[in-house]
Amino acid sequence: MLSLTGLPLQIIASVVAIVVFAATMWLWPRFGGRSWKSWLGRIGAFLATQLAVLVAMGLIANGYFGFYSSWSDLLGTNGKPGTVVDHQPSAAGALSVTGEKNMYSAQGSARERSGLIQEIAVKGVTSGLSSDAYVYLPPQYFQPDYAQKRFPMALVLAGYPGSAEKLISLMQYPASALTAIEQQKLPPTVLVMMRPTLSGNRDTECMDIPGGPQVETFFTSDLPKALATTYRLGSDPASRAVIGNSTGGYCALKFALRKPDAYRSAISLSGYYTAPIDETTGDLFGGNGRLKQENDLVWRLKNTPAAPVALLLATSYDENNYDGTQAMVGAFKAPTKLSTITLDTGGHNFHTWTREIPPALEWLGKQLTVPQSA
Repeated sequence: MLSLTGLPLQIIASVVAIVVFAATMWLWPRFGGRSWKSWLGRIGAFLATQLAVLVAMGLIANGYFGFYSSWSDLLGTNGKPGTVVDHQPSAAGALSVTGEKNMYSAQGSARERSGLIQEIAVKGVTSGLSSDAYVYLPPQYFQPDYAQKRFPMALVLAGYPGSAEKLISLMQYPASALTAIEQQKLPPTVLVMMRPTLSGNRDTECMDIPGGPQVETFFTSDLPKALATTYRLGSDPASRAVIGNSTGGYCALKFALRKPDAYRSAISLSGYYTAPIDETTGDLFGGNGRLKQENDLVWRLKNTPAAPVALLLATSYDENNYDGTQAMVGAFKAPTKLSTITLDTGGHNFHTWTREIPPALEWLGKQLTVPQSA
C-alpha cells in the first residue's frame, strides 16, 4: 500500500484531481438541460471535482505538516496505548569531525611525524550549547607503538571575544606542543582549542548563568564526555588540563577550582580573578551575592576547602593582574599547588603570551598523568 505521507500518493491524487476537473469541464455542456438527469449530472460532476481537489490538497498538507503518519493513524485502527521509557543522557553523536588540515613542521606534514589538526562540532547533551573547536592530535596518536595508548588532553581557551584560529596561527599552540613533546618536556597530549564564548557574542565568563546559558556545564561535563566518544583520551581528571589567556585564563582557573573532577591542572596567561560586569556580560549572577563570591577566585582560595589541583599563573610587573596574582599566591593552601611565571615586562597581548607558553607547557608536563593503555 502506498504511504499516506509519500510523494507518489500525492502525485497520483493531484493527477486524478486534474483529470476529474478536465472531465467536468468537458462534460458540463451535456448537463445543460432542465431534466432531473441533467441536475444529477451537474451535482455529481461538481461533487466529484470538489472531492478530488480536497483529497489532493489534504494529502499534500498532511505530507508537509505530518498530521497523520500512516493509514492506521488516519483511520484510528491502532488504539494501543503508548509505553513510557526512561532514558539517560548520552554523549553518542555529540561530536562530529567537520574538517582536517595537515600540521607542518621540520619533520614534514605526515600525520605520524607532525600530527594532525581536525575541526570538530560539539553539541552539549546537558547544557544544550554547541560550539566548533580545533583538535590537535600529536604524531604519536597515529604511530603503531601508540595504537593502544590513551592520551592526556589540554583544553586551550582564547580570550573574549577571541578566535580559536588565533590559537593555532598567532599563539602557535600545536607547534609549541610538538616542540615540547619532541624535547620530552610534555607527554604526547591532545589539544582542544576553542573560544570561551558559546552564546552569541555574550561574554558569559564561563558561568552557569541563572536562567541563562550553562557554559560551565558545557566545558566541565559535556565537552569531556563528547571527546571521549571519538578520541583515545584518559578518563582520569588528572590527565586533563585547561589553559587560557585573559578571559580564557580566568575560566581555566575557575574550572579547576570549582570542578576538580573535570580538570586537575590549570594555566592562566594574563588571566584575572573575578568576573567583570559590563555591557558585554549583562547580569551574570541574577542578584545572587553568594554566587558572585563563589566565582571570585581569591575568595574561593581563602574561604572554601582547598581543591587538589595545580595552578600556574602568568603575569608581568607591567600587567594589570600583577596585584591580583600576588593575592592568589597569598591565599592558596594545600593540597592546592600554585606556581607563577613573572616576566620583567609584558603587556596584555599575543607577544607576551607566546613567551609564556613554552615554560607553561613544560610545567604542564610535570602535572599531567599519562593514562593507561586502551
